Amino acid sequence: MSMSNIKEKIYDWKDRLKSGKMLTLVVTLIIIIIILGIYAMRKARDYRLIAENDYNNAFYQLVEYVNNTEKLLAKSTISNSSVHGTETLGNISKQTSLAQAYLSMLPIKTEELENTQKFLNQLGDYSYTLSKKTIKGEKLSQEDLDRLDQLHTYSLELENTLNQLEADLYSKNIKWGELKNKGNKAFGQQDDNISKNSFSNIEEDLHQYEGLIYDGAFSENVEKAEKIGLTGDEISKDEARELAKKYIGEDKFQKIKEESESENARIECYSFVITTKGNNNFNICISKKGGHLLSMNCNREISSENVKEEDAINIGKEFLKNREYDNMKETYYLKENGTITINYAYMQKEVVMYPDLIKVKIALDNGEVLGIEATNYLNSHNENRNLKTPKITKEQALELVNPKLEIISTDMAIIPTEWNTEIQCWEIKGKTSENDFIVYINVETGEEEDILMIIDTPNGTLTA
Repeated sequence: MSMSNIKEKIYDWKDRLKSGKMLTLVVTLIIIIIILGIYAMRKARDYRLIAENDYNNAFYQLVEYVNNTEKLLAKSTISNSSVHGTETLGNISKQTSLAQAYLSMLPIKTEELENTQKFLNQLGDYSYTLSKKTIKGEKLSQEDLDRLDQLHTYSLELENTLNQLEADLYSKNIKWGELKNKGNKAFGQQDDNISKNSFSNIEEDLHQYEGLIYDGAFSENVEKAEKIGLTGDEISKDEARELAKKYIGEDKFQKIKEESESENARIECYSFVITTKGNNNFNICISKKGGHLLSMNCNREISSENVKEEDAINIGKEFLKNREYDNMKETYYLKENGTITINYAYMQKEVVMYPDLIKVKIALDNGEVLGIEATNYLNSHNENRNLKTPKITKEQALELVNPKLEIISTDMAIIPTEWNTEIQCWEIKGKTSENDFIVYINVETGEEEDILMIIDTPNGTLTA
């Protein structure tokens, strides 16, 4: 095209623009763009407001349940009634569970709150252990009462710190979203915007908490137990970085934005924030020992569901296999917010190893793996468990089940206990006229170790 032709077209466009119709069109387009921009800004503001309200609600609920826990602990130290004592201790366990649930909703990494989480875990579990003791008619020993006194002291410190933080957040109009965007290190900064009584200070207060030694799921002896599945030598941060790229997928990897170390977690790891070529951020943790993929998570928006459950299950299984998690079998799953989270358990021969559990989160729009949690697997995995020859036969186990249960299937499984031990059981699935159940019968003693109710929902299969 010649220069003269270009000039002619420019002049022609100017002439058309001068016309009323063209001018109207341009003005209309500008107005539409402005309206759409305003709409998008308002929607973004609304989303931020909803998230902020959710964070505030979670924090206020956390404060309330910690306050309730402190008062119940105070009551437990002076109660002289086994009935009232059992009720009080049971309520402490419930309140700490609720506190942990709301604590997990705050935009803070797990490692930033390790001691707080550990304290609530142990407090709830210890209270539950004592409540079972009082149910049997046993009185609490002086050692039990002394421990409750100690726990009350720590809970009072936690309560006071949270109350102060609540006041500071309110008075200084600090937004959770701002703290989230600044990163978790914001909680450790002593600047003008964040109170000295931040979560980092809570952690410092509880760092001196020595932990409890007792027969319970979160006792110190359990926490410090050998991580059987954590094999291999210690790796460097550079090696972990390369593994993170590999695990995330070299074809997806774009850059590492941030990295940190978790020194005190149940499994020590290197943490990375990886940005993919699709501009999605993945938080990924690589174990220091062995370089195993410990966890990974991405929270991106999903607007459609195009992937079937069966396809998602196969995607998750292949993902695990390619990352050295072999012989995994799907158990239960849950669909929510455009994703499906599938539980996979390790199979040794034909026996399901429920302690060796891995959760995988998959996006249902395109089948992308968005998350994995392998802590249980790395704590418990053993490729060659010593499986027992059952003293209770399959037929005998079926006779021990309530006759109301219509049997669907019988398999063998290893199940975990709340004390971090394992039991080999017959896994008997059945149903009544109203519900589906799984009954676990000990292969050595014939005792009924556990009963799970199967809950089928539109979003997946759950157990209770």
